[in-house]
Amino acid sequence: MTTSIKQLPDTEQVLSGNGACGGCPATMALRIVGKALGPNAIMLLTPSCSVASMGMTPKLGYNWPGINITFATAGSSASGITHALEIMKEKGRLEGELPTVFSWVGDGGTYDIGFQALSAAAERNDNIIHFCYNNEAYSNTGVQRSGATPRGSFTTTTPTGKRQPKKNMALLMLEHNIPYVATATVAYPGDLYDKVVKAKNIPGMKYIEILAPCYLGWQFDMSDTVQMSRAAVRSGAWLLWEAENGKITFNNPTSLIINGKKAAEPVDEYVKKQGRFNRLLKGADSAERIAEIQGDIDREIAFMRERAKITI
Repeated sequence: MTTSIKQLPDTEQVLSGNGACGGCPATMALRIVGKALGPNAIMLLTPSCSVASMGMTPKLGYNWPGINITFATAGSSASGITHALEIMKEKGRLEGELPTVFSWVGDGGTYDIGFQALSAAAERNDNIIHFCYNNEAYSNTGVQRSGATPRGSFTTTTPTGKRQPKKNMALLMLEHNIPYVATATVAYPGDLYDKVVKAKNIPGMKYIEILAPCYLGWQFDMSDTVQMSRAAVRSGAWLLWEAENGKITFNNPTSLIINGKKAAEPVDEYVKKQGRFNRLLKGADSAERIAEIQGDIDREIAFMRERAKITI
């Protein structure tokens, strides 16, 4: 049974008055993560919106020790801190439960710039949680395309719409044979909370990717963040799943789509709500390009349905 939003703890690790945009999905997601992790954690941040909105050191907008690191080093930095804590524990210099070490990184620092160090940390199975809050572009630096940007989307570096489909980063992390991988989004806070609690209590490397619709980059009203997240899941553009020791389980409402109990909503209704697809919708070949996006989604659903039948 998924935890109800009414059952979430009252504890807050994201402090009021930070500099995030109104309706920021990264901040919304981080609040839920904070409720699941509690205060005994160490947070690492690569350059991102969450760094830009955190406030001026030493007065942070987050109620954890926060360390700003370089774009490419989330995996290696988190690994180093984890091993240092373990050594301090062995030498009697640290008492009590070890803090949870987690990195809070955007899709640019996960899919692209930071993948090498992240892959190495996963191969070593270091005891960290890597969170990718995925807004499908480099939103903090002006909305450039990333490996997470979907086909057809406008960015400043794809002014006529990106021509390539996005990567399935969560699946790439699953193929590293780490003990836990999950996807989530802010429209389903109980699902996100439960996955973070589970990850916290599993030793080894954990990867959680959170879809984070950015009103600035996606071009929708900032009050519609949750509705946009929900539309992504209902259209099949974002699948909710988790994998423990290689075994994939789909979460509602994705499980209904995967099992054929409910049809995914047509993708055209989803993309029409986002200004980043306006150029695609206005062109003479709009029907063809929407069909390409629908094809990407249909193939992903079909592939993940079959991939779930494989257990490691």
